Amino acid sequence: MEHAVIDLDERDHQPAESSATAQDHAVTRQKVVLGFAAVFVVGALIGGFAVQRRASHEQRERNSIVALVAFPQSASLGSPTFQTATLEGGRGAPQVKMTGHLVVINAGPAPITVRQVAAERPGMALASAGQPRLSPLGGTGELVVELLFECSAAFFQEPLPMAFEVETEDKHVREVSYPVTLAGSDWQRVAPANCGSA
Repeated sequence: MEHAVIDLDERDHQPAESSATAQDHAVTRQKVVLGFAAVFVVGALIGGFAVQRRASHEQRERNSIVALVAFPQSASLGSPTFQTATLEGGRGAPQVKMTGHLVVINAGPAPITVRQVAAERPGMALASAGQPRLSPLGGTGELVVELLFECSAAFFQEPLPMAFEVETEDKHVREVSYPVTLAGSDWQRVAPANCGSA
């Protein structure tokens, strides 16, 4: 019985790859891996930029929204005056000056600064007299206003549209109108005392 002999020195007679070809394959694989990594990084950067741009746009839109609520709080007596040039269309009737406090609530989504407020209708004019007031989100501020009115004008009966000049967080200035109800307020209670002394 013959025993099979294995020659351990026998080599595979397959033609071996040249070292240059093997090196080319390694470089090609490395380039493919680097290409995939570059595509992934570029995609992540573009996606991140798009998300950041959308968030920035939404922030700008939110900052541009102004919503406020205002109502009269207190008033103090002023001195009767007989100036007629201050009020447009003044008829020579006694004009009374009164200082009032106006509460302003920021109902918008971002902080605002109320720079000034003004209102005018026949027989009455109103303008802010104090410094601008910063109002944080949901914050309440108080503005000092001066009213000049004719005692014969019944301007307390209807809401008074007031024009608010507001600076938003993005430093843009906007004008917002809000109808303020004066009927039943301290302003209406104090006014007759002013007129009675006129």
